Amino acid sequence: MVLFRTDPFRELMSMVQGVTTEGYSVFTPVDAYREDDHYVVEFDLPGVDPESIDLTVERNVLTVKAARAVRRADAKDVVVAERFAGTFQRSIYLGSELDPSRVSATYQDGVLRVTVPLAETARPRRIQIERGASAHALTSHEA
Repeated sequence: MVLFRTDPFRELMSMVQGVTTEGYSVFTPVDAYREDDHYVVEFDLPGVDPESIDLTVERNVLTVKAARAVRRADAKDVVVAERFAGTFQRSIYLGSELDPSRVSATYQDGVLRVTVPLAETARPRRIQIERGASAHALTSHEA
């Protein structure tokens, strides 16, 4: 038997670092943090039409694809154009301690909030220990 300690937060941070981006030099800012029995990943997507957002999970990889339209189509002389317009993608690896089958998401005020629950196997559970005529319950501290 091999004993090892896993840290879901470390896996989450590695998932945030395992990033692919397509498009110009677009960087979608991300915050990731734990709340109780789940993790939250928030993507800043200002000016993005919610209908253009595509969120998928495949083989523990969460992928966000979105498009931001050009709003200066009638402009004749563009003086400065620093805001990105077009499509982009960002992929994040979900660690083995997370449950990709129960991912949920909301989009409000330009922020896509993705909730990823801990897998049932990563949650603490009570284990009954039998000893002679009496039994004592201990809590496992695996998570």
